[in-house]
Amino acid sequence: MPVLSDPLFLVICVTAVIILGLAKGGFAGIGMLATPMMALVIPPLQAAAILLPILIVQDVISVWNYRRDWDRWNVKVMLPGAVIGIGVAWLLAAYLSDSVVRLIVGLIGMVFVLNAWFGREPAEDHQPKVSHGVFWGGVSGFTSTMVQAGSPPFQFFTLPQRMPKLTFVGTNAIFFAAINLLKVIPYFSLGQFSPSSLTISAWMLPLAIATNYFGIWLVRITPVATFYRIAYIMVFFISLGLTYQALRAMFFV
Repeated sequence: MPVLSDPLFLVICVTAVIILGLAKGGFAGIGMLATPMMALVIPPLQAAAILLPILIVQDVISVWNYRRDWDRWNVKVMLPGAVIGIGVAWLLAAYLSDSVVRLIVGLIGMVFVLNAWFGREPAEDHQPKVSHGVFWGGVSGFTSTMVQAGSPPFQFFTLPQRMPKLTFVGTNAIFFAAINLLKVIPYFSLGQFSPSSLTISAWMLPLAIATNYFGIWLVRITPVATFYRIAYIMVFFISLGLTYQALRAMFFV
């Protein structure tokens, strides 16, 4: 396990934590970059184990700040699926490669955004379906557990609903706070928490908290149209990056 005295690991770890802070503040899609970035120097599950305690502390801050701004229907529909997805990831963690999961997430994200940009506009009375919410909640729980990349499936279901900006951010905060707590059990059972990983998490907490509050402030001052434009662009380029990363690992390494 790398230590904070390693300059390369320190730079990557600090950058990943800053990204997570902005993500937990409300720009959710960008948080997907953190684990792949740290996976450049350590195994992905180790990276996820370092980041999970940080995420849980950030979740407390975000949930408190957005406690009045969230959509209960979406959380109620998607969370049961997420529980199933986390369970499936727990069972398959030893058999599925990170590259396969990244490829799935990347393709889902790119198809979603391209359809939003170039597809047919949904009807005015279009309503999300419960079955779709359960399904995408399950995919989100699965990919979040495997590679901390649960945002594209979540956004696939929620972004087309065009919720008010703060409601969308609050729903994201509540949903992933629940997912991150549920992930503690499989991470413990897979032996991913260690004294050294928890020490690194603790050292990074002050920075994580500071950047979280900065992200919350940034979301609140960003106009709604700009916020959604940024959200779609982030999902597309992050998904493109995940797809490239997966294909490179599968065919060129």
